[in-house]
Amino acid sequence: MTAPSPLPDTSVEATRIPRLPASPLRFTLQFARRFRWWYLLIASLQVLASICAVMLPYALGKVVGVIGAGVPGSELYGALALPLGLFLGLSLAEVVFSRSAGFCRVYVAPLQRTRVSAELFAYLQHHSQRYISSNFAGSLASRVSETAMGVNMTLWALIFDFLPVLVTMGMAVVLLATASGTLALFALLWSLAFVGASYLLARRCQPYSKAFAAARSETTGRIVDAIGNLSAIRLFARIGFERRFLQGFLDKEVKAARNAFYYNEKIVLFQFLAALVLKVGLLFFAVWLWRQDRIDVAGFVMSTSLSFVVIAEARNISRRFLDLFEYIGNIENGVRTIIRPHDIVDAEDARDIEIEHGSIELQNVGFAYEDGQQVFDDLDLKIPGGQRVGLVGYSGSGKSTLLGLIMRLHDPQQGRILIDGEDIRHFRQQSLHSQISLIPQDPSLFHRSLLDNIRYGDPEADREAVEAAARQAYAHDFIQQMQQQYDSLVGERGVKLSGGQRQRIAIARVIVKNAPILIMDEATSSLDSLTEKAIQDALEEVMRDKTVIVVAHRLSTVASLDRILFFDNGRIVEDGSPQELLARPGGAYRRLWEQQVNGMLPERQPTPVASQDEDSELGHQSGAHTSNALP
Repeated sequence: MTAPSPLPDTSVEATRIPRLPASPLRFTLQFARRFRWWYLLIASLQVLASICAVMLPYALGKVVGVIGAGVPGSELYGALALPLGLFLGLSLAEVVFSRSAGFCRVYVAPLQRTRVSAELFAYLQHHSQRYISSNFAGSLASRVSETAMGVNMTLWALIFDFLPVLVTMGMAVVLLATASGTLALFALLWSLAFVGASYLLARRCQPYSKAFAAARSETTGRIVDAIGNLSAIRLFARIGFERRFLQGFLDKEVKAARNAFYYNEKIVLFQFLAALVLKVGLLFFAVWLWRQDRIDVAGFVMSTSLSFVVIAEARNISRRFLDLFEYIGNIENGVRTIIRPHDIVDAEDARDIEIEHGSIELQNVGFAYEDGQQVFDDLDLKIPGGQRVGLVGYSGSGKSTLLGLIMRLHDPQQGRILIDGEDIRHFRQQSLHSQISLIPQDPSLFHRSLLDNIRYGDPEADREAVEAAARQAYAHDFIQQMQQQYDSLVGERGVKLSGGQRQRIAIARVIVKNAPILIMDEATSSLDSLTEKAIQDALEEVMRDKTVIVVAHRLSTVASLDRILFFDNGRIVEDGSPQELLARPGGAYRRLWEQQVNGMLPERQPTPVASQDEDSELGHQSGAHTSNALP
């Protein structure tokens, strides 16, 4: 058989699943440990900068003490040299240390954020299609971004906001103790009370902030939904209705915002009152102690100056508590959403598959979806390598579920699925998918150029190979008519192209991929009859020496295949060549053929075998992972 084109990004290292803890704290610490020396350096620099800042009032007190001591003018400059040098040195050191920490942050922060984003995305890639289908793609992308930002902001808040406050308060108490134990005790009690009250107030404000964020998010979602359906709004003359509908959510957001802002203002009021207590309290005690000759002028200046330094550092601590809780909440939401056990995982000893013949066999396969609806029960099927097989039958009879099992998008609850005589669970999923091509009913393209989308089948394909595949898929002509031809962007999910054009790009992509097993799920359903006939002729060459499985409702699509399997309620009720099945009087295939030829509707509706629309499910799966690059 024709060997598949090499796909270098299927290596074990490139496709490994990162080990990520499901606890927000452990998750944050795991990434912090990777840059622990940087964080230790930054924290040390911040501590030194805070010490320098809080020592400035001490140096200033020394300067004032020399001046107040009545040193003669001839000796004044000599006496001031040491305290002034200390003041200038501390001022310069504060700038050097703080800005050095800032420059280190500039280097580390982008690395930290991209590392978290990359590993969350890598973990997300290995979730099953059931998980992907159960979550909005935009929501998952937002979770990745918010979690990465949350880790960054949490670490920076601790290092740049909370650590300096603690150092400043601690140093203030120590310095005040050198002047007066009374001042030190007052500053210590104030610091403990301020931090404790700030924490409690921030905790009580958290529900209001969450409610406001949720209302804001809901309003944004409604606006996005309405913008995406503007055509329907106009055609149904519902412009005024949508404005009134949106206004209800805007009113809800206003109410939530007022609640949050009102509580925030109460926190700010507490901060100002607490700052007032510290300033007035330290000033009062300092004056009282000075009048009793228990502190000198230097101690008086130092204590009053320290109050302003502490207030400057502590003023926003309540707000920073709110921000910190928000960052931790973002991490928690992301971790709980994304870091869940994967439904389908590779075995410890899984290896790469090397398909030689492409034979497929199902042995006693039983499968049911999570809702308990049984699809297959003890299903046996053998497809020799190189055989071209069509799967037909009524909607919901199990055809697309069978494709999902062969591609290991699901695992059966019983039985085995073999390729070339080996259980596919013995192979790495990436290796298996690299050798299976899929053309879905509704292909989805990347918002990239046409060249990139076709080349996705084989990243090493040159432009000539891409154009040859496009010609074979009858896509070259319409590509040439586009303004930038093969460099034209196709829009999100390929919205700039028609359904038939997207289908031809998907076909060109699998031609480039050249995998030994080819699966087509209503691959020509979006094409007109003439184009379908031309592409079917082209696919004859593509299908040569490959094992081919085709799902089709239009029986003309499978009329030239080697074998037809007719599914009904999860069972194969007929099996044979198209000619053999047509020759069976009263057979299911012949009856369906006659209904289509005569333009008649089916005589009965089939009994669904699963609660979900399994014929559309596979198209959705491939849409989430692109049409032929399987997860």
